[in-house]
Amino acid sequence: MKNKKLYILAILAIAFSSCKKELDEVNINPNAPEVAQPDYLLTGTTKATVDSYWGVTNNMNSSLLFVQHWAKVQYTEEDRFIYSNSSFTALWSTGYAQSIAGFNKIIELGDAQGNPNYKAVALVLRSWTFLLLTDAYGDVPYSQAGKIKQFVTPGYDKQKDVYYGILSDLKSAQAALDPAAKPIAGDVIYSNNIALWKKFTNSLRLRIALRIADKDPAKAKQVIDEIQAEGGAYIGSNSENAALKYDVSPQQNPVAASFETRNDYRISKTIVDKLASLNDPRLPVYASRTENPPQGYVGIPNGSTNSEASAIGLANSSKPGAYFLDPKAPAVILSYAEVLFDRAEAAARGFTTENAEDLYKQAITASLQQYGINGNDQITGYLGRADVQYDPANYKKSIGQQKWIALFGQGLEAWAEQRRLDYPQLTASVNTVLNGKIPVRFIYPGTEQSLNGQNYKNAVSSQGADLLTTKLWFDAF
Repeated sequence: MKNKKLYILAILAIAFSSCKKELDEVNINPNAPEVAQPDYLLTGTTKATVDSYWGVTNNMNSSLLFVQHWAKVQYTEEDRFIYSNSSFTALWSTGYAQSIAGFNKIIELGDAQGNPNYKAVALVLRSWTFLLLTDAYGDVPYSQAGKIKQFVTPGYDKQKDVYYGILSDLKSAQAALDPAAKPIAGDVIYSNNIALWKKFTNSLRLRIALRIADKDPAKAKQVIDEIQAEGGAYIGSNSENAALKYDVSPQQNPVAASFETRNDYRISKTIVDKLASLNDPRLPVYASRTENPPQGYVGIPNGSTNSEASAIGLANSSKPGAYFLDPKAPAVILSYAEVLFDRAEAAARGFTTENAEDLYKQAITASLQQYGINGNDQITGYLGRADVQYDPANYKKSIGQQKWIALFGQGLEAWAEQRRLDYPQLTASVNTVLNGKIPVRFIYPGTEQSLNGQNYKNAVSSQGADLLTTKLWFDAF
């Protein structure tokens, strides 16, 4: 009797196993890969991150307004700093749910497939994502971020610790990047040129070293010394700029995509006036002529009311230049000009023995050439102006003003540098709602209060009130 029962159980087990196998086969999608592929993930995650960085919410509707590169010609509430705790969710949600999650998966796949270059490239791009997040919000989840199985509600790391953490990550990535190792696919930044990834990594380390230089100059110098000791090179020409090159619709630049259906934005009067006063040859690149005669370059004052902006009019004010409205316009992550400005500042601070003034002039030249301004007379004439000359007694003013011009369109980075260097000194409109102040951070998404409440409260207690006017750790002055 006992043997009979075992026989029946064996038959049932075989039948169940067969049925399960058939069901498993039925549930397989032949058009979808069972295992994530790092090349597809790298393309998709990179584009999602750059789209967010260069797009409407984090760039056009916030940081470009704060830094007075752009202004709003209608629906001007954001230009008057009227925001809610749902206004800044895009950078947070994209950064954590897509970017960091995606790059973490690529890091895993790089290990699993024995391809250190996938892992290192993903680590570089993840570090850049964390940099965007901490520059904007301050204290953010870093050490527990993306580890959903361990930390459903991740704690916030202090901004100082985030910067130090990503500097360590970038140093590791630099050591792992190997042009002689297995190639990678799906790379829409450098097309598997690992030597350029190594230059970009060092350039990003230099950027972060200067970000912390006012708070911890010893650490900043240590990072730069380490790069030099490693024999590392930086981005060395405009052809080596870290950028995503877009294509025609539906893969167009987010700026071009916005202008296909909306007409809310114009170039700011602040930068139009500055470029005009310098006779800067970048003015016709950065701004379009007005539609109505006399056709010229007319910026909208930041912080205009809806009625004030409407009185100037759509056809009597300048859109951004055709270069930026081109669907194929590249989204620049880090440029040669920025690297040269950074090297100039490092020299001015005594971190290196390079010539700060010479690097400053090279940086301006690189920015002009980035936009096709190559005439020797134009470049020499511009560099020779008294109001463009490098001032060693106030390097922050010289570098700050010219870097602000060179970073046009890169709202998040331009905003971070203007807060750090305090130049140019921008003035808020009387129509704004922050008592004459310009925002110095994004406020946390409201969902953090409801879904990660205790960690949110801990961050606010540590950093300060969750307000647009609460200065961040790196913003020393």
